[in-house]
Amino acid sequence: MGIGQPLILVHGFGASIGHWRNNIPVLAEAGYQVFAIDLLGFGGSDKPPLNYSLELWQQQLKDFWETHIAKPTVFAGNSIGALLSLMVVSDYPEISLGGILINCAGGLNHRPDELNLPLRLVMAAFTKLVSSKTFGAFLFDNIRKKNRIRRTLTQVYYDQEAITEELVDLLYTPSCDPGAQQVFASVLSAPPGRSPAELLPQVEHPLLVIWGEEDPWTPISGAAIYQQQIETGKEVKFVAVPKAGHCPHDEKPDVVNQLIIDWLMKRQC
Repeated sequence: MGIGQPLILVHGFGASIGHWRNNIPVLAEAGYQVFAIDLLGFGGSDKPPLNYSLELWQQQLKDFWETHIAKPTVFAGNSIGALLSLMVVSDYPEISLGGILINCAGGLNHRPDELNLPLRLVMAAFTKLVSSKTFGAFLFDNIRKKNRIRRTLTQVYYDQEAITEELVDLLYTPSCDPGAQQVFASVLSAPPGRSPAELLPQVEHPLLVIWGEEDPWTPISGAAIYQQQIETGKEVKFVAVPKAGHCPHDEKPDVVNQLIIDWLMKRQC
């Protein structure tokens, strides 16, 4: 852990602190005080039967900051973690210095208007099944099998060599914890939360937006909203990472680590 500027790393859906294993040592070596957190319900955190939401995790981040950091911090995240970082920077400018958004999600779940009618019905039926006492455990046990996790990763990682047994285990192991199925079902049925479009006008601090160009889950076309912020005079730096998918910090850690360090150094964070 470095002794300089605090930097907190927030993972995405289904991931954990381990997803930053290729980033934490490098950022700490560069002199930053690096923190990472397992969001409630994921990784090594408890998995209590709650109504999970972005607001719940946002409060967890704020509580963590108050307990362990207590000075202005840069919040960095991937996917849902990036959206949470944006929420904190937007809602609590007094505790933040800026945000680093890596392939930022547009919401915890798709909004109804984002899906066509057949897919909307399919997703509604799937959510009911995975939440049911009769079929939920069976369905979840099939979803979390290692071969299915690997298959999902092949869709969202452009660099297939980055899909290692270590990575698969990082995602699989927490899914075996008591309560993991209920967390999964709760997250699937949770409201999407506020969108980046709603949050960005409130942001007072600089943002570094990093995007893997080949991401099928949050396509780079969705990054236009951040580039538009530059035109309005906001301090936003946008960088596309070639030959990377949804998790460029894990696929191209050398590239992403350097982008983060350069941005922090130029801002003297």
